Amino acid sequence: MDLSIVDLSPVPDNGTATAAYANTIDAAQQAERLGYSRFWVAEHHGMGETLAGTTPEVLLGNLAAETDSIRLGSGAVLLNHYSPFKVAELFGALDALAPGRIDAGLGRANGSPAVDRALGTDRRVRNPDEDHAEKIEAVVSHLYDSYPDGHAYSDLEIPRSGADTPVPWVLGSSPSSAALAGELGLRYCFAAFIRPELAARSFEEYRSHFESSQLAGGVDEPQGMVAVNAVCGETDEEAARLRAVAEASFKRMERGVVGTTPSVEEAIDELGTVPEPTPATLDAGAWPRAISGSPDTLNDLLEQLSDRVGVDEVMIQNVVSDHADALRSHELLADGVGLAPR
Repeated sequence: MDLSIVDLSPVPDNGTATAAYANTIDAAQQAERLGYSRFWVAEHHGMGETLAGTTPEVLLGNLAAETDSIRLGSGAVLLNHYSPFKVAELFGALDALAPGRIDAGLGRANGSPAVDRALGTDRRVRNPDEDHAEKIEAVVSHLYDSYPDGHAYSDLEIPRSGADTPVPWVLGSSPSSAALAGELGLRYCFAAFIRPELAARSFEEYRSHFESSQLAGGVDEPQGMVAVNAVCGETDEEAARLRAVAEASFKRMERGVVGTTPSVEEAIDELGTVPEPTPATLDAGAWPRAISGSPDTLNDLLEQLSDRVGVDEVMIQNVVSDHADALRSHELLADGVGLAPR
């Protein structure tokens, strides 16, 4: 099993975006040393006091300079807000900075009405799936310079390294996004930390709709990855204590409080107790929104979940309040899975 990481650039308590970005760079460098396959960064808007990850393309440019071999990517660029040509240009520039190491993670999500207005986004698209598919095809066509002669865009050029072209991934959390990825013949990553109950169905849709891609950058057979909220500790009990932060954050989101991260102590107080450790064996159909465990337990859990959806790579997202806890979790998990350090 391969492991990767997606980072949200959370702003530390009483900290700034500068500290958040420094922590993201630190995490990427550690992931490279430990043998993780990819390090992706996310895009969120309008929550600058708590989440600094607004512009993955800018942060990835810095990560390109601060790392040497790990693949870097967006998890995701929210394509409904942008011009496909501009998105292709930014990934071309990133490829020039980190030749052969860039993943173009393409997703979609609306923000609050105010955020969408500020971004100039039309929230009333008649057919969102069709619009998204067209934009993904356009990004890929620009990236791979695959518009036919005579097309209005065939003479447009983007910067590139001359090495491998950025690899397109479709990101989503629904069966419809999975079907779209399959129809386009592209790689698919499912965000199980958002809607875990739809993971198995989404990968079924991906495979049933898969067509060997005529798009440049496509794949001949389905290739998927699942993103899981997971935290690792020395023991199952310690890991469950750390997982309290994610569980309390989810409760806050249910109350409309988005983007805030309590400390472990605050989380336990809000929950009223320390969460029970995640069972070492999950019942069929059971897929918690966040899981935790010792290195051995978490390795077994991730194997169960990846086997359930038929993928060989898991992307780790975690919600912890302390950067040192996140780094330690990544280190313990790498050891439990048996990653080969670089």
